[in-house]
Amino acid sequence: MAVRIRLNKMGAKKRPFYRLVVADSRAPRDGRFIEIIGHYNPIVDPVELVVDKEKAADWIKKGAQPSDTVKRLLKKVGVIA
Repeated sequence: MAVRIRLNKMGAKKRPFYRLVVADSRAPRDGRFIEIIGHYNPIVDPVELVVDKEKAADWIKKGAQPSDTVKRLLKKVGVIA
């Protein structure tokens, strides 16, 4: 089982809101997940990004692979050097 940290799309049409979730790589984008570790709202100004840094670092230590977008967001909050 490959575990990924990725975005789960929420919100209304044309008003996206994302959860940062830890999920099995085989699960659908908005399907089953293991744990929510934060959220990301690109619509508001300034952009809202909340991440539980301890949980994110713990999952990465356990071998979870972040998606490209999540990797960029985690660098922004300082979880990944």
